[in-house]
This record gives sequence, C-alpha cells and structure tokens, in this order.
Amino acid sequence: MNQGTSSINQNIFKIGLSVETISVYLLCCGLSDSGTSISTKNLLEIWNSTNEALMKSLEDLEQKNILFMTLSDQEGKNIYQLTDSKEWKV
Repeated sequence: MNQGTSSINQNIFKIGLSVETISVYLLCCGLSDSGTSISTKNLLEIWNSTNEALMKSLEDLEQKNILFMTLSDQEGKNIYQLTDSKEWKV
C-alpha cells in the first residue's frame, strides 16, 4: 500500500459541487500524485463520461479556484495545476 501523501483535500466533499465535478477533481489529484500532468488530454484518456461534462466540471473547478489553468493552446488542450485549499473560493 502506498504510504505517500495524497493531494486530495477532504473539504472537496463539503462545498456543494456536483458528483461529476468531484470526480474530475479526484482524477486530477490522481494524475498529480502520480507525477503526470493534469491536462485535458490525460483526463480524457481516463474520463468515462462526455467531453462536455468534463469541460463543464473543469470550468466549475476553475471558478472555485480549485484548479488553475497554467497553459492553453486555445484549442481546448489545457494544462492545469491544483491550488492550495486556502485559495479555494467556497
């Protein structure tokens, strides 16, 4: 069992986000914890719902300042970074 630390902040379950948005957050944490970039490309490879649902959830996470877009090619291929929970807009 992995004894390392996880980037998951339990407060994500207490701020009224949709199940899909929380799922995207958990996927982002998993990518981050494994040292993989949080990108739309990487998320789409593991996301099991629609592209639209993923994009909506990413937008929701950005609006709450849970995710921060660090790079965009303006064609929907974006790279994100998780923010510290102290920066969340809840």
